[in-house]
Amino acid sequence: MRLSTMQRSTVVILIVILGVGAAAKVYAKKPGEVIDLSFWKLTLPTDSDNNGTVDEISVQGLAGYEHKDYFHVDKNGFVVFTAPNKAATTANSTNTRSELRQMFRGRNTRIQTHAPKNNFALKAHQHARRYADIGGQLDATLRVLHVAIRAKYPEKPPAFSVVVGQIHALRNESLHRRGFGYGNEPLKIFYKKWPGHSTGSVFWTYERNLAVDDPNRTDLSHTVWGRGWDDPSDPGEEGIPLGALFNYNVNVFGNVMYLTFRTTDPSQTKTFEIDLASNVDEKDNANGYAGDSFYFKAGAYNQCSAADEATFRYPACQGTGDWETDRANGDYTSVAFRRIVLTRAVDPTRR
Repeated sequence: MRLSTMQRSTVVILIVILGVGAAAKVYAKKPGEVIDLSFWKLTLPTDSDNNGTVDEISVQGLAGYEHKDYFHVDKNGFVVFTAPNKAATTANSTNTRSELRQMFRGRNTRIQTHAPKNNFALKAHQHARRYADIGGQLDATLRVLHVAIRAKYPEKPPAFSVVVGQIHALRNESLHRRGFGYGNEPLKIFYKKWPGHSTGSVFWTYERNLAVDDPNRTDLSHTVWGRGWDDPSDPGEEGIPLGALFNYNVNVFGNVMYLTFRTTDPSQTKTFEIDLASNVDEKDNANGYAGDSFYFKAGAYNQCSAADEATFRYPACQGTGDWETDRANGDYTSVAFRRIVLTRAVDPTRR
């Protein structure tokens, strides 16, 4: 089969983005030799000092850091993030994670984590100029190695899934009277594979920007490849198998979030766009996320929560809390990244 000049150029671009072929065989001993960690901190599913708070590794502490179970480089030169179903979690979540959090401040700890200069805003924000940037861009290439395989309530959407990238809004109770500051997530990028299926699905969700106790505060799902998060049918050839490379690009320019998803097959490229400063439907916040502060996240945010509660968010996935036992039983998620890059937002009309 002959490729046109344009097709050949597209394949070359995808090889560079996805890191396939010989480039993927470069082996490095530490995660910081694969990914620039200068503007990230790491949250782990551990509490090594038993103080009731999950372990976080600062920007400075990440230099040369690795964890043999949850954050390390594999033999192919990919940075592996792993999170068991049952382990230490952050204060406002029942889901475990091995995940990076964007830190605009780098090593300058004089800037507080929640300060405007450590986060970004939309152009519509009334104090946008006070922030580290207006918008931003996250580009990542990865393969999902494993997702949890046992859940008490498999019909609940988060079962058997992992979030591999996010935009998270800051929690700020003083903003609630203006309809912001709930700490919601305008973007979560999921991979989900049901047990017994040959392939999984990639989709993204937008969470309506509403108060925690508002029944309309739900995640709206958009399918990229395969099925939606509540569809139990086998995606077959439309899905993505475990171990397959794919790339996502999140470009928040002005008020608009532009999403691009790629595999090694150019015909599978999918794009989406959404105005984050307006409501997506009649049930959403009238001004979307216009008054919020944001940061990017990337890694393995395990959605197979071991919590057994009534809402759709808790599928009661299996897990003992002992890592060796849970690994043997498949009660964990693991994601390997070849590329995680932060840059400034780009005007999509000038790319």
